[in-house]
Amino acid sequence: MSDETRDADDDKPFARRDAHHGTPSGGVPLVDAAFPSFDSAAVPPRPPLPTPPSPALSEPTATGGAGPLDTADHNAIREQWRAARDELGSHVSHARDQLDQANERIKERTGRDLILATVIGLAFGAALLGSLLFLKVLFVPFALAAALLGVYELSRALRGSGRRVDVVPQLIAATFLVLSAYFAEPWLCWVMLFVSVAFVIVWRLIAQMVEKDGRTYGDVLADAVISGFVQVYVPFLAGIALILLKQEGGEWWVLSFIAIAVAADTGAYAAGLAFGRHPMAPKISPKKTWEGFGGAVAASIAAGILLAIFLLELPWWCGLVFGASILLSATLGDLGESMLKRDLGIKDMSSWLPGHGGLLDRLDSILPSTIPALCLYFLFSPWVVL
Repeated sequence: MSDETRDADDDKPFARRDAHHGTPSGGVPLVDAAFPSFDSAAVPPRPPLPTPPSPALSEPTATGGAGPLDTADHNAIREQWRAARDELGSHVSHARDQLDQANERIKERTGRDLILATVIGLAFGAALLGSLLFLKVLFVPFALAAALLGVYELSRALRGSGRRVDVVPQLIAATFLVLSAYFAEPWLCWVMLFVSVAFVIVWRLIAQMVEKDGRTYGDVLADAVISGFVQVYVPFLAGIALILLKQEGGEWWVLSFIAIAVAADTGAYAAGLAFGRHPMAPKISPKKTWEGFGGAVAASIAAGILLAIFLLELPWWCGLVFGASILLSATLGDLGESMLKRDLGIKDMSSWLPGHGGLLDRLDSILPSTIPALCLYFLFSPWVVL
């Protein structure tokens, strides 16, 4: 064999059999220090191949549709969701119809829209709590706004009945009277009351002399007296609440007497609506019943005891007296305003608060309660549990 042939044989690659046995066909072993022998056991096993997906659970077909099982599941879930939604809608619609029917029955019996009254009451309650719990001076603009709106409502109602009441002087005098109750000494509040009453009376007399419309002496005197009454009834009683507010711990007393008055009003409304049969004062307020008064007694006494123990840190019997006093003043204030509205020939002071009437229709039991609340504060202060 020539050299060219031998060189060609040397360049020929090894066969698989020769490589496996470690010896090439020429007989030269492949094992040396640089090239150790090949160990097939050292080769890791081949990982298993992935299992092909089932045709029923495969991806969407080439035509763009889902598999048969996916379509069935989706349709079933869609039908269940639609049935649940329809059932929920029917329940909500049925509950809404029942609520509307109950509200209409209550409105026919009491003349009030219960839903609107509840929403507005909760809104005012939230504003009241926010002003008293965080910074009690925030209650001052709240009380001032309520007093001015009450003066405006009462003045407009009196003017509608034929009385001469000057609205702008009433608002000016009310502003100074309310602010002096909180930012001045308590005795100055009495001075401002005298000044406010004298201011509105003198204004009315001067205005009457300027008009010269032939109004009788009795009517002029009645106009002057009623002008002074407006200042006493609304801004002065609101100022008493501010005098109580600026005392030490006064914000809790303000919150407590308002809560008791509201509890008495709510208890009377609920009990009268459910059990009212015997009118309490048919000539003054035909819809007030003795059963409603019983509910007011229970609610106010319970609220007074609970607030005295847990909020005012007073003995339980102080809460009993507190609740009974606020109940009495709130009831008299409610009946007094009902008598005033009947004398004026109106049902509500205004219609600014849907479900409530006017603001004074809600303050009729709160304003007179400021006096017993302030008196009981000074009377019960030594009994505070330390």
